Amino acid sequence: MNAQTEKFLIDGPFGKIECALDKSESAPRGIALVTHPHPLFGGTMDNKVAQTLARTFVQLGYTTYRSNFRGVGETGGEHDNGIGEQDDLLALIDHMRAQPGQADVPIVLAGFSFGTFVLSHVAKRMLEAGKPIERMALVGTAASRWEVAPVPENTLVIHGEVDDTVPIQSVYDWARPQELPIVVIPGGEHFFHRKLHILKRVIVDAWR
Repeated sequence: MNAQTEKFLIDGPFGKIECALDKSESAPRGIALVTHPHPLFGGTMDNKVAQTLARTFVQLGYTTYRSNFRGVGETGGEHDNGIGEQDDLLALIDHMRAQPGQADVPIVLAGFSFGTFVLSHVAKRMLEAGKPIERMALVGTAASRWEVAPVPENTLVIHGEVDDTVPIQSVYDWARPQELPIVVIPGGEHFFHRKLHILKRVIVDAWR
């Protein structure tokens, strides 16, 4: 991602988890966790949308973490349909919280595509355990393919107008019962080709 990115391994529930860390140049306002698209279709933590999310939250002042899902890069295990992947992310969050000065700071969860499905259930489990999150950002929410859990009302949902991987109608159907607004990027497809600068701007504006 950049010269300052640190890559490291932590022990997970089912082997090692490969992680990446990017630090803000300013005093951090919190920590952020970014998740990537489906690993069986080439998704990794270095996906361009995941990297854009990471850069954006670093710019906003968050110490930002990413990790590879099971079977990707140096992360052990095999793809577990988003179930074991939840446990891995919770292990990474525990690692994040164990670092100096990060035990009680706000935490942001930001996911893309398949990563939104996994992250929605991680957030649900955290909230049920009494572990609050500051906010979520979901991009290309995989509502047509996976049972994405309900999310907090302040969640930022961003979708491409012409996404043919996850049709926007399925995201409307998921968001409607929750009364969740959706930010639609005109002309945007699933990977936001030539629209990443707009994606970044929407998140920055929402956070500031």
